[in-house]
Amino acid sequence: MKVTSSEFIISAVGPKQYPTDGLHEIALVGRSNVGKSSLLNKMMNRKGLARISSRPGKTQTLNYFRVNQMLYFVDFPGYGYAKVAKSIKEQWGKMIEGYLKNRNELRFIIQLVDIRHAPSKDDVAMYDWCKQIGIPTVVVATKGDKIARGRWLQHTKIIRQSLNLRGDDTIIVFSSETGQGKDELWAEIMRRIRAGEEMAKETAARAEEIAPASE
Repeated sequence: MKVTSSEFIISAVGPKQYPTDGLHEIALVGRSNVGKSSLLNKMMNRKGLARISSRPGKTQTLNYFRVNQMLYFVDFPGYGYAKVAKSIKEQWGKMIEGYLKNRNELRFIIQLVDIRHAPSKDDVAMYDWCKQIGIPTVVVATKGDKIARGRWLQHTKIIRQSLNLRGDDTIIVFSSETGQGKDELWAEIMRRIRAGEEMAKETAARAEEIAPASE
């Protein structure tokens, strides 16, 4: 997809601050330092739009980025960083759980994992949580440029097995340095959005057919 506009909108700490324009929302989750900010900047063609912090765990809000006036990337706080205060982690947990369970605009999750390592316990727990709630997930294996291309299949197989990838969930190798996986990820995003829109139209059409009979 050609990105013609991208902008930071808000750092939200609760539902009252979430956008109300009804655009599609795609949440990005992953461990601290897995490369969420770098991926966002590459996907939006903006080098410094999503700030890359040298201090893991710094993001403590849901950061909204609007692309082409058609969707939001919602950047979640990074998980798995021990030096973040327990009280802050508890606040994150409540905010994230509320968003994942109740946000109607959420279409699916992009979960980032480092291709060089097997998924952590936190990675597995996050993926399982999304499955329990019923949220579709695209797994993105970041830092693809850090290992030889010939090893990608081996490493993605480990990720797939560790997470027990299910259903229509896919895995994409990505590199913010080379742009590897950018076009593939955009294609997957648009495919899922279109599929969701078609399903919504079909549901609405069925509801209209049923309505006269029930009157």
